[in-house]
Amino acid sequence: MYKRSLWAVLGLATMLAGCSASSVIDKLPADVGLPAAAPARPDVPYEYPAVHDMPPTRTSVTMTEEEQMRLEKELAAMRDRQEGRPQAGKKPAPATKTPSEDGEYAQSAGGKANP
Repeated sequence: MYKRSLWAVLGLATMLAGCSASSVIDKLPADVGLPAAAPARPDVPYEYPAVHDMPPTRTSVTMTEEEQMRLEKELAAMRDRQEGRPQAGKKPAPATKTPSEDGEYAQSAGGKANP
C-alpha cells in the first residue's frame, strides 16, 4: 500500500513539473534555451489592449425620420447623377431618327450582313 501511494505522489509530481516547463526554459543558458537566430526578448513585456473597457457614451443624438428621408433622397440623386441616369421628375428626350446615308436599303450600323 505504501509503494502505491509513493508511485502516485511521484507521478503527480512529474505531471505538475511538466506544466511548469516554461519557467525552466527561461532559466536555461542562452546557448541552450534559444536558437541562434532567435531575436532577443523585449525588456518590458507587451501591453495588451483593454478589451473589457467600455467606450464612453455617445454625445450625439440620432437622426429624425425627416432628416433620414432627406439624406436618402440626396444620396439617390447623387447616385443617379454619377451613373448618368435621368432624374426621376424629368422624362428623357426622345431620340430623333436620322435617315441613312445610303438610302432606303442601307444596313444599320449594328446589323450583320447576310452571306
